[in-house]
Amino acid sequence: MAEFKHFVIVKFKEGVVVEDLTKGMEKLVSEIEAVKSFEWGQDIESLDVLRQGFTHAFLMTFNKKEDFSAFQSHPNHIEFSATFSQAIEKIVLLDFTSTLVKAPA
Repeated sequence: MAEFKHFVIVKFKEGVVVEDLTKGMEKLVSEIEAVKSFEWGQDIESLDVLRQGFTHAFLMTFNKKEDFSAFQSHPNHIEFSATFSQAIEKIVLLDFTSTLVKAPA
């Protein structure tokens, strides 16, 4: 069965302390067993015209879609989402079953 991915790309509002949000997200995913893995990063290479203002990407991996559903309805996620949403100027969300083409070495 293919893994399920939750991919979020954001542009934070001016003045947001991004480090507080990323630490909060790291704490959140460590508390919810349904999350298989979590990674995030800040764009450092893309041209502004290609970036379209987006600065950060977050990727969560789940064993199956049902685990993602459990994550979405978890009280800690619901609480954190309210804080995270207030800090966002622009967002793109993609939720998908992944197709692995080349496995990590």
